[in-house]
Amino acid sequence: MSGFKPVRRALLSVTDKSGLVDFATALASHGVDLVSTGGTSKALRDAGLKVSDISDLTGFPEMLDGRVKTLHPKVHGGLLHRREDPAHVAAVNEHNILPIDMVVVNLYAFEKTAAKPGVAFHEIIENIDIGGPSMLRSGAKNFEDVAVVTNVEDYTALIEELKANDGKLSLETRARLARGAFATTAAYDTAIANTLEALAKESTAPAPTLRIVSTLKNPLRYGENPHQKAALYSDGSALGIANAKQLQGKELSYNNLVDLDACWNLTSEFEECAVAIIKHTNPCGVGQGSTPVEAYLRALEADPLSAFGGVIGVNRVVDEPTAVEMAKLFVEAIVAPGFTPEALAVLAAKKNLRVLVIEPAAPSKVVKQISGGFLVQDEDHAPVTAENITVPTKRQPTPEELSTLLFAWKVCKHVKSNAIVYAREQDGFGQSVGMGAGQMSRVDAAKFGAMKAVLPLTGTVAASDAFFPFPDGLETIAKAGATAIIQPGGSVKDADVIAKADELGIAMVFTGIRHFRHG
Repeated sequence: MSGFKPVRRALLSVTDKSGLVDFATALASHGVDLVSTGGTSKALRDAGLKVSDISDLTGFPEMLDGRVKTLHPKVHGGLLHRREDPAHVAAVNEHNILPIDMVVVNLYAFEKTAAKPGVAFHEIIENIDIGGPSMLRSGAKNFEDVAVVTNVEDYTALIEELKANDGKLSLETRARLARGAFATTAAYDTAIANTLEALAKESTAPAPTLRIVSTLKNPLRYGENPHQKAALYSDGSALGIANAKQLQGKELSYNNLVDLDACWNLTSEFEECAVAIIKHTNPCGVGQGSTPVEAYLRALEADPLSAFGGVIGVNRVVDEPTAVEMAKLFVEAIVAPGFTPEALAVLAAKKNLRVLVIEPAAPSKVVKQISGGFLVQDEDHAPVTAENITVPTKRQPTPEELSTLLFAWKVCKHVKSNAIVYAREQDGFGQSVGMGAGQMSRVDAAKFGAMKAVLPLTGTVAASDAFFPFPDGLETIAKAGATAIIQPGGSVKDADVIAKADELGIAMVFTGIRHFRHG
C-alpha cells in the first residue's frame, strides 16, 4: 500500500469543534477548498478562514430545521465516484458534481442527550444524526479516493502527513480512517437501537438482538495467565471499574480488574461504611465500622493471611488513618470513591500500589460468553430486609443476630457457589469470620468456612446462598458454633431442616431468594 492522493476539497460538519480551526487552517495552507455547514461554517469564518456553505455546493438550501442539508447527489456523488473510472468521471462532469476528497464529521451527541435526566422523547429523536452517518459511509466506502475523519485525535497526525507529503494522504491512512468511520457508525446505530428499545418498554421479553459496542481503552500485558492476550474495553461512560481513574501504581492487570470489580460490587451493597478484601474474586474479609479505618481493621482481622496480595474496596473516601493501616499490608490495589490528600501522600510511598477512584455504575445486564454465543441476565439485585423475611423456626433471631444475618446475606451473595459465610457482630457492626467458597457440596462449604475462620466461631451466624437439601449442612454449621442461619428455603426437605434447627435451638431465617454465583 502507498497510493498517495491529494486533498483538494474537504467537507467539514462537526458537533465537537475542538481542534477544528487548527485542522482547517492546515488544510487551507495546502490549497484545500473548505465546504461546511451551519455552526461549523460559522466557527471557520469567525477564525478568518475562507469557507463555502453546503448550499453553494448543492445549489439547494438547508431545510426542515437542518434535517436536509447534506443528503444531496452533489454531496454523495462527490464522495462516491471513483476517480479512475471514466464512466464515473463522465457522469459527475455531466451533472456538475465536484469531487470531495475529505469529509470531516463527528456525529450529534445522541448518547449524551439520551442519558440526560428527564430528557424529552422529541429531543432524543432530534439528536439522531442522518446526514453525518450517510456522509461517513459514502466516504468510507470510497476510501481509495476519499479520506474520512471522525475523531479529533486524528487531526495532529493528519496535519503532519499532509505537511510531509505536499497535501497528500496515503492509501494506508485512508483505509485506517475508513475502518474507524464504519466502527463509528456501527456504534452510533447500536446506541440508537438500544435506547429506542429501552424506551419502548413493551415487553419484558429478551431483546431480539444483543448489541454490544465497546471501545478499546488499553491493551493489557496479558490475561489471567501470561500466555493469554488481553485488553480492556470501555462502554464510553465515566462509570464503573473499567473507567476508574488510576492515581498511582503499576499498570492494572486483567486479574486486578476482575478482583477490583468484585471488590467494589461487594462494598456497594452496604449503606454503612464497609471495606472488603478480595482474593481471586472471593472475599477473604469484610467489615463494617463507624470509620473506614475501623471497617478495614475488621475486614483484615477476619483473614490476615489470605489478605496478603489481595485488593481492597472501600465505599467511603479513604482518609489518612485508613491509608496508614493499609500501607502496612502488601496489597495489589485499592479502589474507593475518593482519597484525601493526606491519604494519597501516605500511599505514595508504595510506588507499585495501584490506587483507583471510581464513580459508581448503576446495576445493568450481565453478559457471559459461552462457546457459540452469549448468556444475558439481569444483575443480581434483590434486597432482603427485616420486613421481607420469614422465620420458620420456634426460636426467633435476636435483634443482634438478625442484623448480623442480613450482613452475612449481603456478603454471601458475592461468594462463589456453593457458599457459606460465617459472621459476627462487633460493637453494632458486621464482621465476616469464615468464608466457605466454591465447594461442590453445601456440607463441604460449611466445613471449609469453619476451617478458614481465624476468629472464634462460637456465637456467630451463618448465611447460605442456596437452600439446604438435607439437615447435614445445618448440623455442620451448628457444630461449628453458629446460633442462627439465613438461607433461601424452598427445599423439599425444608421440614426436616426446620425440625433439626428446632432440635438444636437454632434460629433460622428464610429469604425466598437464592444467590448462586457461578462465575
